[in-house]
Amino acid sequence: MFFSAFREAVSLILQMDPTLWGVVRLTLGVSGSALVLAAVFGVPVGAFLGLRDFRGVRWLTAVIYTGMGLPPVVVGLVVFLLLSRQGILGRLGWLFTPTAMILAQTILALPLVTGVTMTAVRSINPELRPQLQTLGATDWQILRTILHEARFGVVVGLVAGFGAAISEVGAVMIVGGNIEGKTRVLTTAIVLETRQGHFDVALALGIILLSLAFLTNALAVHFQGYLESGRG
Repeated sequence: MFFSAFREAVSLILQMDPTLWGVVRLTLGVSGSALVLAAVFGVPVGAFLGLRDFRGVRWLTAVIYTGMGLPPVVVGLVVFLLLSRQGILGRLGWLFTPTAMILAQTILALPLVTGVTMTAVRSINPELRPQLQTLGATDWQILRTILHEARFGVVVGLVAGFGAAISEVGAVMIVGGNIEGKTRVLTTAIVLETRQGHFDVALALGIILLSLAFLTNALAVHFQGYLESGRG
């Protein structure tokens, strides 16, 4: 059964089935947008927390680390309640749209990007910042230099955030509704096709999802190697 389903799955992929690839495009659009938002907010916040030592920073760190393990279904429930008609954001009309899915995935990816960036920044030699200040560097120049030194960790954080977003199923199912042609992404489509007994389609979607995850990590490894060679 597995091998026959696998052959059919490969055939579907090679035939460039429009429905199949429509799901892929929506998945990349939703998860890519969530990653961009998580990076825009997470990298600066992670760098700030990594550079600063103020009262309460340990509590913030604990909150961020806790957020790195947020249950997706809980995130989906909270976003659903916020976006429902009785919710404080209900008037936006985002529920059961890709926008709601982007919001849920951003919440899941943000702690990962922030936490890994913060850890990477803290791992940089603490003497670097005083040296830069002695040379007359501005705060922006100091931040840019430290982020450059911590770039490997930042890349890891971005990859982890994208992986958390693209592989998530519970939250996007709750806030997106798995509507065909509108909010159906790879993970929710796999669940649906498996329940309906369409194992060839589910397996094709699974192969594509794993391939995207592998490609993302391969690009990250290549990028890290490129930066390493450039530094050398």
